[in-house]
Amino acid sequence: MEPVDTSTEMALLSNILAAYSFITENPERAALYFVSGICLGLLLTLMALVLRVSCRTDCKLSPAKKPLRDSDSESSDNDSETISDLSARRHRRFERTLNMNVFTSAEELERAQRLEERERIIREIWMNGQPDIPGTRSLNHYY
Repeated sequence: MEPVDTSTEMALLSNILAAYSFITENPERAALYFVSGICLGLLLTLMALVLRVSCRTDCKLSPAKKPLRDSDSESSDNDSETISDLSARRHRRFERTLNMNVFTSAEELERAQRLEERERIIREIWMNGQPDIPGTRSLNHYY
């Protein structure tokens, strides 16, 4: 084990004391910095997770690699083909997520459909109950 330099220990102790005195003098600002750091960390973690999930299928290498071409125009065509393949893959993945059934059972699907129908009926009742006086679209007169 290497000996620790005394100047390093003193600098660490000085920094700890400075942080303690700052926190005791400015508790609101210290709390704000702490909460801001937590929020920033959560935001960065969320961004990393979104990138990981969205790039999972896009970042995989295709099994059949095309041979490299010599001319620049052909390589630009290859780049445009790669971009269109990438956008087509994203579009197919988006359509798959739209077509996926998020309900695990028929009972949940039926319950969700009944809830949607109930909300539609309530909206129709609310809209039919509004007065037909022109220019009175505000709800203030009910309160």
